[in-house]
Amino acid sequence: MTINCKGTLIDFDTPKVMGILNITPDSFFDGGMYKNEKEILSQTEKMLTAEATFIDVGAYSSRPGAKHISEEEELSRILPVIELLVRHFPDIIISVDTFRSNVATQTISAGAAIINDISGGKMDSDMFATVAKLQVPYILMHMQGTPQNMQEKPSYQNITKELISFFAEQLFKLKQLKVNDVIIDVGFGFGKTLDHNYELLKKLSLFKSLDAPILTGVSRKSMLYKLLNSSPQEALNATSVANTIALLNGTNILRVHDVKEAIEAVKIVEQIKK
Repeated sequence: MTINCKGTLIDFDTPKVMGILNITPDSFFDGGMYKNEKEILSQTEKMLTAEATFIDVGAYSSRPGAKHISEEEELSRILPVIELLVRHFPDIIISVDTFRSNVATQTISAGAAIINDISGGKMDSDMFATVAKLQVPYILMHMQGTPQNMQEKPSYQNITKELISFFAEQLFKLKQLKVNDVIIDVGFGFGKTLDHNYELLKKLSLFKSLDAPILTGVSRKSMLYKLLNSSPQEALNATSVANTIALLNGTNILRVHDVKEAIEAVKIVEQIKK
């Protein structure tokens, strides 16, 4: 499996790591940590040096109950950062964490390479057509509800079956539009209870039947720290454990706050596979 990022082919013979760069004031772990150019560049350089293949930039906080912001505010936060990163790291592969088609268009024009949509095309009816027009890789995530209400009462009859059905339907729509490179993300913590999250982690290998690369994002999330009665700041070890399980179950991309530790998990699992 490969994806084409601005003419660079990325293969998944070995799992890849995506480093998270949140430029939001209220993200659950790193909100407000990267407020100026120096902090943004320093963190990005740290992640790239630690062997991150992708940098995922987000300007809209999607933590449970997060404040909704306007498209204008999202663009005013994210465009200068995309331009800054491309200027300082010309070979960087930037993924933009947005559900808005206009933000997707403008950030790709500014130098980003991938669109990472938490809503899987459900919050902007123009997103699929926009991705088809842009011809960029698209991360299709599942979320029940919106960030504002997703954790109120998440409910499924059979979560694994329902998510596979959701992805099959959305992948078919994208294929009809000739979107070639689609990555799927089950959306840990997005409209799921603790038990839902662990069922998905356990059964992640079943999603390989969809014949698309799988992205896993469990980094420092509440499914880890709430189980362990700790906090996001104390959840690095738990993140490494969950990432290792995801790798053993076939994930192709780990989306993480801590790149070095994720790369170590990848190297250990790859050695076992040898």
